[in-house]
Amino acid sequence: MAVSIRQIQPAFAGEVAGVDLRGELTREAVATIESGMDRYGVLVFHDQSITDEQQIAFSRNFGEIENSAGGTVTKPHEKRLDPLMNDVSNLGQDHRPLARDDRRRLFNLGNQLWHSDSSFRAIPAKYSLLSGRIVVDKGGNTEFADMRAAYDALDEETKRAVEDLVCEHSLMYSRGLLGFTELSAEERAMFRPVRQRLVRTHPVTGRKSLYLASHAGGIVGWPMPEARAFLRDLIEHATQPQFVHAHKWRQYDLVMWDNRQTMHRVRRFDESLVRDMRRTTVAGDAPTAEQVQAA
Repeated sequence: MAVSIRQIQPAFAGEVAGVDLRGELTREAVATIESGMDRYGVLVFHDQSITDEQQIAFSRNFGEIENSAGGTVTKPHEKRLDPLMNDVSNLGQDHRPLARDDRRRLFNLGNQLWHSDSSFRAIPAKYSLLSGRIVVDKGGNTEFADMRAAYDALDEETKRAVEDLVCEHSLMYSRGLLGFTELSAEERAMFRPVRQRLVRTHPVTGRKSLYLASHAGGIVGWPMPEARAFLRDLIEHATQPQFVHAHKWRQYDLVMWDNRQTMHRVRRFDESLVRDMRRTTVAGDAPTAEQVQAA
């Protein structure tokens, strides 16, 4: 059976059929999925009961996988998954929900803010692939914003204003929005701000998109209050309902998205329940802007 992709409303999400992620994919299947990513930005694969090893193998069809180190306050001895897997569940090593005041849980609440995965890295991520191993019945949806459509909808004056801007991204900015500010010297060094272009051009389609995230806490050359007010306006613009698709999870869904063209966030859910979500992240291949250490 050939791989096929059906458009989901709104137009930037697609549903994939005809593929079993437990096995090796043909070159044609990989090409179809990559073409679908270029077109839609978000792809949904239903009924994919896969292991971590199978998810890693599938992800490698699209590039090198990012190591999860550097994107969390979870200590190495506290991790329950392979270093190539990002644990975005609400679980500890005992596979039980983390306590309400657990530092790891409080840090991970930042996933409820609009963001692009790994924009806080000097070379930001290309794709993310999130597998729903155990999902909750109520809440916990993942919302996606189409940053291409958001860019297209800007007026010409704003397009000119944003074209050459460079932002500073850091996990310190996004977590600081929630009041998570107590970081060790080691964590502050690990989360040192990096620079990313505010407007990106897709290497295949040539479409421009806004590159925003809650990690963006400043604009190079701008006073901080002015920069943050402007970035907040842009995020409000980009997350209007007409640009957003909400995915309601079914068990064993795998959702794949292009971080260069979308933002996303998870919605609240009852954290006394188990929600086991595992992400692999395909690394990008180059910085978006000259990397200069931010002050």
